[in-house]
Amino acid sequence: MFICHVALQGCLTLTDVPYGITADTGGHIKYLLELAEASADDPRVERIDLVTRGFHDDTIGAQFAPGHGEARGKIRVIRLGDDDPGYLPKEGLFEQHGALCDAFQEYLDGLERRPDLVHAHYADAGVLARHAKQTLAIPYIFTGHSLGAVKRQANGKTDRSLDRRIEVEEAALETADAVIASSRDEAEAQYAHYTSIDAGRIRIIPPGCDLSRFEGAEPSRKVKADVERFLRDPDKPIILAIARPVFKKNLLGLVEAYAADKSLQDIANLVIVAGCRKRLSDLEPECRDVCEELIRAVDAHDLYGKVAYPKSHEPEDIPAYYALARESGGVFVNPALNEPFGLTLLEAAAARLPVVATDSGGPNDIIERCQNGVLVCPKDPLKIAEACRKIIVNRRDWVRFASAGKDAVAAYDWVAHRGIYHQLIVDLTTFRSPAPEWKRLLVCDIDNTLLGDREALREFLDWQQKNAGEVALGIATGRSFHSAQSILAAEGVSNPDFIISSVGTCIHWYDRDARCFVEDGSWTSRMTAGWEADKIARIASDLGLRSQAALEQRPGKASFFLDNRTADELDAQFRSAGADVQIVTSHGRYLDILPRGIGKDAAVMHVADRLGLTQARIVVAGDSGNDRAMLRACPHPIVVGNWSDGLGKDPALSHAYIASASHAAGILEGLRHYQEAGNW
Repeated sequence: MFICHVALQGCLTLTDVPYGITADTGGHIKYLLELAEASADDPRVERIDLVTRGFHDDTIGAQFAPGHGEARGKIRVIRLGDDDPGYLPKEGLFEQHGALCDAFQEYLDGLERRPDLVHAHYADAGVLARHAKQTLAIPYIFTGHSLGAVKRQANGKTDRSLDRRIEVEEAALETADAVIASSRDEAEAQYAHYTSIDAGRIRIIPPGCDLSRFEGAEPSRKVKADVERFLRDPDKPIILAIARPVFKKNLLGLVEAYAADKSLQDIANLVIVAGCRKRLSDLEPECRDVCEELIRAVDAHDLYGKVAYPKSHEPEDIPAYYALARESGGVFVNPALNEPFGLTLLEAAAARLPVVATDSGGPNDIIERCQNGVLVCPKDPLKIAEACRKIIVNRRDWVRFASAGKDAVAAYDWVAHRGIYHQLIVDLTTFRSPAPEWKRLLVCDIDNTLLGDREALREFLDWQQKNAGEVALGIATGRSFHSAQSILAAEGVSNPDFIISSVGTCIHWYDRDARCFVEDGSWTSRMTAGWEADKIARIASDLGLRSQAALEQRPGKASFFLDNRTADELDAQFRSAGADVQIVTSHGRYLDILPRGIGKDAAVMHVADRLGLTQARIVVAGDSGNDRAMLRACPHPIVVGNWSDGLGKDPALSHAYIASASHAAGILEGLRHYQEAGNW
C-alpha cells in the first residue's frame, strides 16, 4: 500500500515542528504526522509520502525550501515549488493552485509506482488531489480539518477570501471518493453547509492520539515561574485555556466570561496559553488582533493579577501547564465557536484535568464517550463561567471528571484509528464483485443486540462471512447513519448491505460500484411527505417534553426524553392535538416521534420489497422498545437474552424466539432455531 498525503499549509517537517510559528502551523500537522507514523507500523504499508509546499523564509528556517526532502523509515517529505518563493498563508495559496498542480503532476509522473490513494488535508490540497484523479484516476480521500462554511456561520460575516475557500472546498468534496470527519457534528451538521457532498461518502473516524506525555505529567519550575509572575495569588485554582490566538477559538469570550463572574475571580485565576510571540508586531494580523484584544480586555476589566498570558512556551511545557492546573484543583476550558475535534480536551483528560468544552463540534462526542467534563454554549459567557465555578467548587464532580480521564486514553487510540482508516483504503482501492442475488434477509439492531459481547460478535461475523452469498445483512438502529457506521467500523464490522437508521426514518444501501453508501431517495420522499415539523415541535412544547440534542433531530423524526411518561399517554395527547404520529420509546428514557406508518418495521418491509424477498425470508433481531414494531411485524423475530422494555413478556411477541444467550450469541441461537425448524 502506497499512500500519498497532501498538506500544503504551514510548516511541515518530520522533527521539531514549530507549532504556532504561523497561524497555519497547527493541529492538522500533528494529526498528519501521527497518522503517518501509525500507518507506517502496518506491514501492508510500503511507503508514505507527505507532499507539502516548499518556500524560502530566513526567519522561519531554510529546511522548508522546495525540493528539500526528509525521510524516516517508510515516510518521506516532498516539498513542491511554485511561482512564489516566499511563505504563503492559506488565504494566499489560491494564487498558486495552477503551479502547484503542475508540480504535483511532475512529482507523480516521476514515480516508478503511483500511489494507491491520495489523502488531501484542507481545501487547497483538495485541488491537487482532484487534479490527480482527473488526470491519472487516482482515488482520493479528503479531510477538511476546519471548514470555511462553518467559520462563516460562526462569524456571521464573509469576505472574498472566505467565499473562495468555500468554493474550493465544494470542488474538492464533489469528486472525493470518501470524506473523513472526526465527529458526528462535523459529519452531520458541518458538512450540511455544502451542496456537493452526500452523507454516504462521509466517514467518521475519530483521530488517534498519542497522549502518553500527558499522563503522569507534573508542573515544571519554568511553567510555574512563567505563570506566577502575572498573578497576585498564584495558589488559587487555575482556569486554563491553550489555543492559537485566532478568532474562532473564542479566547476573548473566555476572558469576558471570567470578567463577568466576580465570584469566579475570587476563587480562581485564568491562564491563557496562546501561541508564542516576541513582539505583538511580529505576529500575523489575525493573531496580533486577538492578542491585542485579550490584553485590552484584561485592562478594561482591571483583571491584573488574576489573568496570566505567557508570551512563549516550548512543546514540553504544554503537559506541565495541564499538570499545574490539575494540581491547583482547576479546570481546562475550550471555548471555541466551533471545534472540529478537540485534541486539547483529550490532552487535559489524560493529565486528569476536568474540562469545560464548547458544545459546537467534536467535543460532543468526546464528552459523551469519556464523561470527563461538561458542555456549554460558547456564545454564553455566563454559562461558561458557571460551569467552571461549579466544577471547581464541587470537589465530588471534580474528582469524577478527573478520574474519567483514563477513558480518553483508551478510547482514542492510533492503532484503532489505523485499522478503520486502512480498511477504508482497501474498500476504495480493491475491486469488489457485484452484489449477489440474495435469498434471505437478516436485520439486526446494533446496541445491546449485535454489539455488547466481542467474542460472540466474532462468532457472528464468521457466520455472516460464510453466508454472505445467500444472506443480505442489514442494520436497523435508533442511531443516526453516521453514528451507526462509525460504531460498526470501530468494532470491526464490515460495511453491511444496508443501514436503516434514526429509528427507521433513513435507509442507506451500500453501492459496491461506487464503494460508498447511497441514500434510498424513494424512502426519504415517502417518510417526509406530510411531516409537520413545526406542528410537532409546538405540541411537544405545550406538553413540556424535554428535547434531545440537535444532532438527534432530523426530517421525519423528533426526539425527546420520556421523563416518566408512557407511550399510550403520549399517543393520546398527540392525537388529541391533531397530530397523527407514531410514538416510539426505548430503555425507559428515550422518546422518538415519527410519521404514522414509518419506523423500523416499515423500513424492513421496504428493503425486502426492493430485494424481491417475501416476509418468510426475513429474520429480525432486537433487544429494546424501539425494536418492538419491527419484531412484531416480522414472522421470524429474535429477542436476545438481554432484552429490556418488557420485550420478553410482550404477548404480541408470542411468535418470537426468546434467546437464552445475549447480544450476538442470542442472534446466532435464534438463527439456528429457525434454520433447524426449516422456517428460514
